[in-house]
Amino acid sequence: MAGELRDKVARGVAWSLGEKIGTALVQTGVRIVLLNLLLPEELGVVAILMAFSTVALVVVDSGFSQTLIRRAAPGSSDFKSVFVFNVAVSLLLYALLTAISPWVARCYDMPALAALAPFFYLVLPANALCVIQTAIFVRKFRFALLSKVTFAASAASGAVAIGMALAGGGIWSIAAQQVLMLLFRAAMLWSLSGWRPSAPFDGGALRSMAPFSFRLLATDLIAALYNKIPQFFLGGMYASGTLAYYDQAQKLKELPLSSTMTAVQSVVFPALSRVRDDAPKLAESYRQVMMMTAFALFPVMAGLSAVAPDLFAALLDEKWAPTVPYLETICLAGLFYPVAMVAYNLLKVRSDGAIIVRLEIVKKVLLSVIFVVTIPRSVMAVVWGLVLFALFEMAINVGAAMRFTTLAAGRFVRTLLPIVALTGAMYLVVRFTAAVAPGGALVRLLVEIAAGAASYVALAAGCRTEAFGVAVAVLRRQIAK
Repeated sequence: MAGELRDKVARGVAWSLGEKIGTALVQTGVRIVLLNLLLPEELGVVAILMAFSTVALVVVDSGFSQTLIRRAAPGSSDFKSVFVFNVAVSLLLYALLTAISPWVARCYDMPALAALAPFFYLVLPANALCVIQTAIFVRKFRFALLSKVTFAASAASGAVAIGMALAGGGIWSIAAQQVLMLLFRAAMLWSLSGWRPSAPFDGGALRSMAPFSFRLLATDLIAALYNKIPQFFLGGMYASGTLAYYDQAQKLKELPLSSTMTAVQSVVFPALSRVRDDAPKLAESYRQVMMMTAFALFPVMAGLSAVAPDLFAALLDEKWAPTVPYLETICLAGLFYPVAMVAYNLLKVRSDGAIIVRLEIVKKVLLSVIFVVTIPRSVMAVVWGLVLFALFEMAINVGAAMRFTTLAAGRFVRTLLPIVALTGAMYLVVRFTAAVAPGGALVRLLVEIAAGAASYVALAAGCRTEAFGVAVAVLRRQIAK
């Protein structure tokens, strides 16, 4: 990666990652407070609503925002047309989901769902108000601004949610957090942006963007549906409390994972798009992004799995203890997901989208088989099935990406192998520390975190790994600037 582009990406990732980490910490704090105040059965209702809204949000965007980011020079009418499309689709989906919510409530035997749905689904139009503004700032690499806005919105909505929960608001506090975060974010983005939908609507602009956008929609929609299939089925086959245990394990795993990957992808996709026609530069950029993403995330996911028992014992009520084995296991999927997503970004940059659709079909057939086998057995079987699928997804995405880059397979393996070894060693250090550390759960948790971080950094520095050297060099340049 050229020095100028690499530094721009590093600054973008740093700001975006800083926001994501800050937001994740705020959300974790809010989640801990809410989990201690609410019952697992109440969180099961929210899990179902979240599953429906997650799928609907993919349809609201329909891949157009990524097409705007990918385009060399989109015009004002392009932005206006996509904005009108997003808002119109969000209102249609809001009306549809609200109308069917009584039927959904009966299917899952959750009466509270029907009452909560009309308010919760306001996340759809609220999100539609953010899409274009976000795309504009991403194109301009205004990640510092986006980071501050998102963190502020998350903190404000979290404070409201905690206040409502303490006042006895129950699951309405979680719904308020979701809706208000997007409304606060939209209000700030519109106040900070000079763009307004003043250009004429152009249906031709949408048609020209549609082929690539709808291919992305197809893949993202399939992915969203399959990501939420366990919630859809577990909610009907098992007690709502069991669904809540599984759903909270997924959410806790995704807080560091999704936060970091969203930060990386939001910067890397536009950056790789700029060097897509320079094969050597693209290959090296892809390798370094993959290496640094693994270097940052592998120890986090392995460490979260290792500290899960003391994390729950120290911070959460005993009623959430059944979540621990799910979290310990599902974190293993987080070791494969980052590499798979970096490869997916390369495919989005270099392919016409058709291969992405074909790969998603293959992966979802495989995931369907896994679900058919595991869902009737137990929730833990589902969790192990998801870990196995994450491994397959990584292999499939990386294998396909090799067709669009000059990076050799041997070079790829040699890049990741030292990071895998470091992560394994750190995991053993944390487990050993948990077994011998004295004191209560909170003391052990703090000691485990310190031991894991210290051992990982010390081993990375002592072994003079490439990833550690790059991280230090980039950090020094950013400090110097």
